Amino acid sequence: MATFELAEYEARIARTKTEMASRGLDALVVTDVANMNWLTGYDGWSFYTPQCVVVGQELAQPLWIGRGMDANGARVTSFLDDASIHPYPDDYVQSPVKHPMSYAAQVMERHGLAAKRIGVETDSYYFSPRALAALEGALPNAEFLDADLLVNWLRIVKSPAEIALMRQAGEIMDLVMATAIEAINPGVRQCDAAAAIYRAAISGTPEFGGDYPAIVPMLPTGIGTSTPHLTWTDTPFRTGEATILELAGCRLRYHCPQARTLFLGTPPARLTDAAKWVVEGIENALVAVRPGALAEDVERAWRETIAKGGLIKESRIGYSCGLNYPPDWGEHTLSLRPGDTTELRPDMTLHMIPGIWQDDWGIEISECFRVTENGAEPFCTTPRELFVKG
Repeated sequence: MATFELAEYEARIARTKTEMASRGLDALVVTDVANMNWLTGYDGWSFYTPQCVVVGQELAQPLWIGRGMDANGARVTSFLDDASIHPYPDDYVQSPVKHPMSYAAQVMERHGLAAKRIGVETDSYYFSPRALAALEGALPNAEFLDADLLVNWLRIVKSPAEIALMRQAGEIMDLVMATAIEAINPGVRQCDAAAAIYRAAISGTPEFGGDYPAIVPMLPTGIGTSTPHLTWTDTPFRTGEATILELAGCRLRYHCPQARTLFLGTPPARLTDAAKWVVEGIENALVAVRPGALAEDVERAWRETIAKGGLIKESRIGYSCGLNYPPDWGEHTLSLRPGDTTELRPDMTLHMIPGIWQDDWGIEISECFRVTENGAEPFCTTPRELFVKG
C-alpha cells in the first residue's frame, strides 16, 4: 500500500509532466530511487539491479520496470495498476550480454516512445554509462536529453503529509540522540554503541516505528573527529576524547538528520570555544531563515558569526533533505553556501550542519528544520550544545 493518498501522487505526476513540457520532453526515465518512490510509492531494496519509472506525457500512469522477483513489491507498495508494472526476466540480471535497460526500451517502444524526446537522470547513483548506452542502442530514433534533478527540485517543497512524516522522524531522532549519548562511555566498544543507536532508530516510538536511514551512523572519535565520514570499529571509547554523532531518524523513508559532539572527561578550551561559536552561528543562521531569503543569506549569517571567533569553514553548511535511500539523505538541490541564490519557500526542509574539522580535532552540531512563514522550525528538541560526560 502506497504511503500517501492517490491524489497526492497524481498531483506530483502532473507537476512533473508540466516541468517536462517546459523542457520539451515527451518522456522521463527516472532511476533515482527516491524519485521513483515519490512518483509511485514503490519501496524496496531492489536498487542494486537496474530499475526505473517512466513518466510519459500521454501515459495515464507511470511505468514501473524492474526485476521480475520485485514486481510484487511494486504491486504491494505502489498505487500502480498491474498493467503499468513491467518485470524483466532474470537472465537480464548482471549479464555480460544483456542489460535491463534494453528491456526497458522494449517496454517504452510498446508504449509509443520509440521516437520521442526522452529525459534521463544523468547523475543518478543508479544510472550507469552502460545503462544509457543500452537505452540509446535499443531506441536509435529517440532523442535523449539530460533531465537530471528535474524531479528532485519538485520535491524540495514538502506537502502537509510529508511534513507530518518529517516531524515523526524528528521524534525518533530525539530518541536516537539520547540513546547515543547514554551509550557512549569509557570502555564501551564503538560497535556496541552503534548497535544501540540502530535499535533506537528502528524501534522508534510506541506510536510508530522507524526505518533504516540512508546513511549509517557516523561515529568518528578521537583524532577521527578531524574528518566527518568515519563510522565505527570495535575499539572502546576513551576518556579524554571527543566523539561526533551524525545520525538520523527515519520514518517511511523521510529523514531528520542531526549531529552532536560528546566529550568524555574535561574538554580542551579549543573545543568549548569552538562549540560556543558554532552554536551562536547556527542560532544566527536560523534567524536568517524566512520565505524569500536566499540560501546564501543563511550561510552568510553563520560565516560572519564564526569569524568573530577566528573560525573559517570552506565547505557548505547545509542542504535540502527528506525522502531518500542509500547512500545519501540529501536531495542534491539547494545548498547553504555562497553563490546559491535559491529562494527559501515555506515547507522546504533543510539540514544545517556547519561542521568544523581541523588537523587533529573537529566538532559537529547541526539542526534539521522546516521553513515556515515565520522562520525556521526545528524538528528536534535535543539541546544545541557540546555534551560532556565526566
